[in-house]
Amino acid sequence: MTTEELYAYYLKNPVISTDTRNISNGCIFFALKGENFNANQFAAQAIEKGAAFVVIDEEEYSTDNKCLLVDDVLTALQKLAKYHREQSNIPVVGLTGSNGKTTSKELINAVLAERYKTFATHGNLNNHIGVPLSILSIKPDVEIAIIEMGANHQKEIELLCTIAQPTHGIITNVGMAHLDGFGGFEGVKKGKAELYNYLKQTQGYTFINRDNSNLLEMSANAGLSKLIYYGTENGNTIKGTLKSSDPFIEVDWTNHEVTTTVKTHLTGSYNFENILASICIGDFFDMSADDINSGLSKYEPKNNRSQLTKTETNTVICDFYNANPSSMTAALNNISVLTADKKVAILGDMFELGAESENQHELIAQQTENNDLDEAIFIGKYFYSFKEKFKGTYFETPTEAAAYLKENPIKNSLVLLKGSRGMKLESLLEYL
Repeated sequence: MTTEELYAYYLKNPVISTDTRNISNGCIFFALKGENFNANQFAAQAIEKGAAFVVIDEEEYSTDNKCLLVDDVLTALQKLAKYHREQSNIPVVGLTGSNGKTTSKELINAVLAERYKTFATHGNLNNHIGVPLSILSIKPDVEIAIIEMGANHQKEIELLCTIAQPTHGIITNVGMAHLDGFGGFEGVKKGKAELYNYLKQTQGYTFINRDNSNLLEMSANAGLSKLIYYGTENGNTIKGTLKSSDPFIEVDWTNHEVTTTVKTHLTGSYNFENILASICIGDFFDMSADDINSGLSKYEPKNNRSQLTKTETNTVICDFYNANPSSMTAALNNISVLTADKKVAILGDMFELGAESENQHELIAQQTENNDLDEAIFIGKYFYSFKEKFKGTYFETPTEAAAYLKENPIKNSLVLLKGSRGMKLESLLEYL
């Protein structure tokens, strides 16, 4: 079946599913394969649950005319999304970076939605499967889309750009993340710069934080021309000043020689640049300062990224969706400047650091001794290896940490709870 033929089915049934646990009536089920599963085996089950059609790549699982046979299901999904994108001429803001991708995406969407009908990537559907699913979720009435693109190896952003075809782009930053897959920090820069290279080829617009020397270097190397700058100095399209960040961020920002102030529900001074980025993009799309500030002031984080949560006895900075050395350092620096009678950091291992794992965990453990902390608790095998070298309480698993917190409750404290997603630190929240 060709992409054009498959698209005709999609237009009549524009809901895509890749999980038999989430089948809706009339959807099209794509039977993807993974290392440990082959969804072709569940094609009949998907039809029984209400799927209008199933897309398969193994003919033996074709039971009736509801089974649409392709050479490769993943490739068919990606080509279908690319074809769908090509039918539309709306602006697409492509967004990537080592830290702040999802928060920036949410902020940009919050701003633009004050004036436009927008679509933004749901959750973190930002990989080679998530981006096609996101593109195929864009309805005909959408005026601007914000597509988050994640990567952990070279050429991934390049692939996602060919699918999403961004007309505008932003790299939030480059940091010590996915070092194993990228092959070190220079590899991270090269991988993220694939967005810049695409925008150069397509004459797209690029939003750049002028305070970030890495981004300036990368944009120069790519030969970008359509540049819109934001930052803290004069000469930028948007100039911003961090007015306050204890506990919530308040920003003064200037454009066209007019200065305005916005109060947000975001914590963490490191989110200042994410806020500026959303202001810059809103301004580019002809939004008034009042509308921009309205979108930012109404946004409340709910995704365990820099989310301030009040428990019975503590205030917890829930930042346990993910972690890498750059974001961990920023989070520790942030808690050190916040006002609290007692400060506690509960830190979980950081994953996908490859050969840098030991060194980076040591640097973070060492940093806690230099921060204004009353207590540091470390969880995971990497941090545990430094239990004799640095002060703190160490556990190999979250289960052990939970037992400790149950017997030794933390009270009347500001608590930073941060680690990689795989550490599942959310399990500790009930003990705080």
